[in-house]
Amino acid sequence: MEHDILAQALSAINNAASRGKTEVTINSASKVIVAVLEILKREGYAESYVREENGKGGTITLKISGQVNKIGAIKPRFHVNKTEFEKFEQSYLPAKDFGRIIVSTSKGYMTHIEAKQKGIGGALIAYVY
Repeated sequence: MEHDILAQALSAINNAASRGKTEVTINSASKVIVAVLEILKREGYAESYVREENGKGGTITLKISGQVNKIGAIKPRFHVNKTEFEKFEQSYLPAKDFGRIIVSTSKGYMTHIEAKQKGIGGALIAYVY
């Protein structure tokens, strides 16, 4: 029984990146995972991904760029308003303007930088640098 499939997917990406692999297969494909992968692709941490349906939720094959140093899920899912991002940047990212925190907002999934620019808060779900 899988409890947090996002955490498992990000852990698989982290393990593959730390071993120097360029491709990883994620066995559970959900809308949240796809949204996070879209952000990773847009920010340059992933090159591409292919989603395949197999009747059991699907699989995703992801090509990782060499830029991932660490990636992980944020647990518990902290809810922050638009003025609290700085505190969590210091907690999860190694330096200012280095890496991204992925946020679930009322306007969809986005990075913490986009959320600050739009002036909205949300729930922190993952980080990458």
